[in-house]
Amino acid sequence: MSRLDVTKTYKLFLGGAFPRSESGRSWAIHNKSGEVHAHLCLASRKDLRDAVEIARAAQPKWAGATAFNRGQVLYRLAEMMQGKRQELEAALSDVGVVAASKQPKPTKPAKATGKSSLAKLTPEREVSLAIDRVVHYAGWCDKYSQLLGCHNPVAGHFYNFTVPEATGVVVVVCPDAAPLLGLLSLLLPALVPGNAAIVLPSESNPVASMVLAEALATSDLPAGTANILTGKRAELLPFVTSHRDIDAVLASVPAPDAALLREGSAENLKRVCIVHDSLLPDGNWASDAAQGLAWIKPCCELKTIWHPALA
Repeated sequence: MSRLDVTKTYKLFLGGAFPRSESGRSWAIHNKSGEVHAHLCLASRKDLRDAVEIARAAQPKWAGATAFNRGQVLYRLAEMMQGKRQELEAALSDVGVVAASKQPKPTKPAKATGKSSLAKLTPEREVSLAIDRVVHYAGWCDKYSQLLGCHNPVAGHFYNFTVPEATGVVVVVCPDAAPLLGLLSLLLPALVPGNAAIVLPSESNPVASMVLAEALATSDLPAGTANILTGKRAELLPFVTSHRDIDAVLASVPAPDAALLREGSAENLKRVCIVHDSLLPDGNWASDAAQGLAWIKPCCELKTIWHPALA
């Protein structure tokens, strides 16, 4: 007797759970043989609003954890990814782009010139680099504040010092190139200082982000600290731009989308960092330039404190 395989439908990742989109919409993802590999939810404006509320509620707990504890949690994430290594590699190797003709074509970051390096990024190497990047940022959790903060010389009987603090709720807009490595290269700098994040993953291969979501759900990361909305960037970005309870955006997007995000920041004063403008002009996510202290700084607020001192 012939039978049909049960095709997996990946849900959204919100608040540590996997709810369906309130819109009831989904899209088909095909493997490289042209067969349907899985279905994913298409997130809506309501899903984005829900994600912001969830992230806002979760952020104080994550920011209130000690820096050492945040490092431990991120290292635990690396352990969980190591356990799901084969699934992550399969998601990167067997899954093609969205096959439906009406779906958007994969976008390319503005000014990206690192094509030759990305062409050599095999699924096995991308997963290895992604795990290494998690370990890299786990190590930064109890060190970044010493380098971004300082003691300021002032005249008078005062101590004056600057300390970095979390910005709040950060939206991460991921590149289509290197769908796993690019995602983590943007998400991790937001998590290190204690922000909560909402991730809009690659459109060309969003399956890798949902396999990562399963690792996030089984790590010690507090529920709601990282949330993932699969869907159409063209639908969600206008609402990211206009939402007043989003504090910052860290994005790898083409020039038209970058302009849209900046217009919103001018209206409601959210911080927008387009990484290809300064942090990664060559678009090579496999390079050492795609990680480090400079990536954490856009996700921080610098607070200066004056304290009286005895003569």
